[in-house]
Formats: sequence, structure tokens, C-alpha cells
Amino acid sequence: MERRHPDWIKVRAPASPEYFRTRALLAELKLHTVCQEACCPNIGECFGHRTATFMLMGDVCTRNCPYCAVTHGRVRPLDPDEPRRIAEAVSRLGLQHVVVTSVDRDDLNDGGASHFAATVLAIKQSTPSTRVEVLVPDFKGSHTGVETVLRAPVDVYNHNIETVPSLYRKCRPGGHYQISLEVLAHAKRVARESGRDVFTKTGIMLGLGEERSEIAQVLADLRSVDCDILTLGQYLRPSQEHLPVVRYLPPSEFADLKNEALALGFRHVEAGPLVRSSYHAWEHVN
Repeated sequence: MERRHPDWIKVRAPASPEYFRTRALLAELKLHTVCQEACCPNIGECFGHRTATFMLMGDVCTRNCPYCAVTHGRVRPLDPDEPRRIAEAVSRLGLQHVVVTSVDRDDLNDGGASHFAATVLAIKQSTPSTRVEVLVPDFKGSHTGVETVLRAPVDVYNHNIETVPSLYRKCRPGGHYQISLEVLAHAKRVARESGRDVFTKTGIMLGLGEERSEIAQVLADLRSVDCDILTLGQYLRPSQEHLPVVRYLPPSEFADLKNEALALGFRHVEAGPLVRSSYHAWEHVN
């Protein structure tokens, strides 16, 4: 039987007028968000502030990670008008910082990298002052995919490492720890070689059975590739069909991990039970 959530994990049901306006706008423009598809606990807060994390390339993923609520199965062709509609949503919502992510699209030759680039360009052309953060898949380790995205004027290049190496086979059977680490390393190299100040960012979900020493090693690995920004959050089981929670970390432990990470040199660390990659993302680069 799944254990009850501890008292420190409490989310207020979405009810604000802005929440419903944001949801209506997304429906009008036929856009997907990770907030909705991944059952994010912060959807009420974020939609209430008229912000959302847009999810490119549909709502069906080619991978089937057992922790993730996004649907796995047969995907559809890319929608060439999607970048324009996302740019319109960003403009109408008045966003100064936007996060754009996607499902994994291993069926595409470039993993969707060119679609990311087109979306970034559309946003910048529509609202040039908006900072754009991309939360990208690993592109199967393709350096070309990383470079395609970075040729667009992105401000933050985010790729989640998700968990510790020992849990990859269990949690991310379609991914590889070293590949994800190299994606972050290559993004930083390319940005520096082009003379651009692009922040790299990653996130880790905790409570799946990782050891504290393993977390420490991942933090060290991330700093070895000069990753700038880190998010740490509690894994929450989307359904009985997904991986169970092994442990709920108390807020005090998140605070300790945040201090440990900052001491290693991360520019910004967002840590807490309900933290997700895009949670308060606009504050991570201020």
C-alpha cells in the first residue's frame, strides 16, 4: 500500500480566476504543457501567476520512464505551426521568462532539436526581451542536436540528469547517466566557444532509493562540467502503475542539500519537496 504523503507536502486545489484564464488560453491555442501532462503539483500556483511550461511535439513520448506521468505510445507528426502558437501564448501571457520542454521524440532524426530552435526563434521575434529556457531531452547524445538548439538565442539550456547512476536502469531505461552529463558539458562548451553567456541547468528527483553519498557524487559530477543551476525535488508517484516512493525527504534535508550544492559553486539552487525544474525559473537567473 502506498504510504500517505507527509504533512509538509500539501498543495492547494487550483481555484483562482487567473488559473482558469491561463488554462482557457492554452486550450484555445491547442498547446500542451508539462504542468498538465506530468501532473505537476504546482500547476495551481503557476497558472495562477499566468505562467506555464510549454511542452513541444505532442503529449505522447517515445520513451516509457516508469516514474513519469506523460503518456507513452504512438506519436504524431510535428505541427509546424506550434512554434508560432507558443510565441503567441508567451506574448498574451506577458511572460518575461518562459520554459519550453518536450516529450522525447526518438523517432525524429534530430530528436526534435530543430523544432526547439524554431520555437525559440519564434518567441524571440515576437517578444525579444523574453528570456527563453529550454528543457531538452538527451538527443541520444548527439552533439549536433545540442548545437542546433544553441544556435537559437536561448538563455538557459536545461537538461535533467534526474537521478543517480545506480538507479538509471530502474528509472530511466532509455537514458544513460554519462550521456546526460556530456549533454550538459557540450552545451557549456558550445556556448563559451560562441562567446555567449548561456546558463546550463539540471534537476534531480529524490526519494527513489538513492544514497546520500550518491547524491554528493552527482553534485560533484555536475560541477565538473560547470553546470550553473540545480533543482532538487521530491519524487511523487503519479499513479499505482508508476515507481513507488522509497522515502520522503523532510524540508530540512533539502535545505542541507541546497547548502552543500551552493558550497560546491552552483550559481543558484532551488530545493524543496515540491520543487520541479521550472518552478520559479524566472528567479534562477536573476
